[in-house]
Amino acid sequence: MSPWRLLSLLLDYPDEEILACAGDLVQAARALPPSPAREPILAFLVHREAQAGCAAQREYVDSFDFAKRATLYLSFHAYGDRRQRGMAMLHLKQAYRAEGLALGESALPDYLPAILEFTDQRPEPGASVLCDFRPALEVVRATLHEEGSAYALLLDALCALLPAVSESDLADTRRLTAEGPPSEMVGLAPFAPPEAMPAACAPAAPPRKAVAR
Repeated sequence: MSPWRLLSLLLDYPDEEILACAGDLVQAARALPPSPAREPILAFLVHREAQAGCAAQREYVDSFDFAKRATLYLSFHAYGDRRQRGMAMLHLKQAYRAEGLALGESALPDYLPAILEFTDQRPEPGASVLCDFRPALEVVRATLHEEGSAYALLLDALCALLPAVSESDLADTRRLTAEGPPSEMVGLAPFAPPEAMPAACAPAAPPRKAVAR
């Protein structure tokens, strides 16, 4: 199992099916070659192994459902609910279709686990999509670190699989966190990814993704 697939499963809502596969996920993570992504994934799985199922589900909801700046629907960070967001999702659907993949009926194309599943099946175009959303990923990562969520480990792992964040992406991250999406999230205190911050400052369920061949 690739790290993209593992992250896709672990960043999705931990329903009974996913929780029942906990042992398989640990084995798959241990089988990954050494990399900056492997250890954070293993650390997250150790954390999850210590939880009851209901606690894992509650943690997911607390981490992602109550803070817009932690949403895994990545185009929201740039566009809010404006018309441009619909166009961005249409372009994503077209990118999936061009690679011979299709979304399930209930899935939105900007949902991070769906993008990760796409990347697992089509690594180069999938990684390109993730890089396009790098500022949004950094906003989510910084938020999770700020909140002390164990899910920050998974965002750390994901960002470790991508090229180093550029100065342009860091600037966009700071702008998104200072201004928020249009007409949304205005007035939040600015913050940034852990490596861009001073040392003292560092660090109901969503629809299931369904990318199919």
